[in-house]
Amino acid sequence: MKPLPPKQNAHINGQTLEYIIAGQGAPALVLVNGAGGPIEGWFRVWEPLSTLGTVFAYNRPGIGGSGKPVVPQTGEVIVESLRALLRHAHLSPPYLLVGHSLGGLAVNLFARTFPEEVSGVVLLEATAPEDVSVMARHQGGVQRFAQRTLDALLGKDELGETEHVSRTVELIQRAGPFPDVPLVVVTGGKPAMTWATPARALAARAEHQRGLAALSPQGKQIIASRSGHFPQLTEPGVVVDAVRFVHARRTSP
Repeated sequence: MKPLPPKQNAHINGQTLEYIIAGQGAPALVLVNGAGGPIEGWFRVWEPLSTLGTVFAYNRPGIGGSGKPVVPQTGEVIVESLRALLRHAHLSPPYLLVGHSLGGLAVNLFARTFPEEVSGVVLLEATAPEDVSVMARHQGGVQRFAQRTLDALLGKDELGETEHVSRTVELIQRAGPFPDVPLVVVTGGKPAMTWATPARALAARAEHQRGLAALSPQGKQIIASRSGHFPQLTEPGVVVDAVRFVHARRTSP
């Protein structure tokens, strides 16, 4: 397995952002991390994806070598920063967007706001807009304790994206419809922390995952049966196949 390419930096909208790029040609495959997830989280899928076209990944503010947030990281800020960074890297749309976890909200908003710039979407264990209120409502005592402990140890980042998820959900709800593009939703078959999560919350999230696949008439869901929340690490072949499927549908006559 080849190492990831060297990291590069760009100054975008008053913010230093770190990114990597490899491969060549269209489409540009844009990998969008989950909350707190670094570029390195894509290392098991990077090489095979780079055979399909130009592959791009980046660290959002506060992660890796990217600077700390300078403005609240709401959905529109994340999407506009990503678009500006893609232009800086000389990557032209339409893009094939791949979003993991909370990055799925950014991809969802991107696709609705700029449908003409999106040729296909893959969502990996992605957060659905409906998850935000349901999971907060059903959050167990162990999860609340863990969150309070983390906040006490690390401090809350008032500008960070996790503090502005509700605003991002509102933007998705007010945006246009999801485009009619090839869409694959990859859902882990082994949800994390099932012992600490109420059954109703698990059932709701499973329903929301099916709902994500229904966003596009061309959507489908794949269950990564051996994976939890990070199928790109535990079942990279499933993720690569999902991207290949969307890529093939995009390039079909």
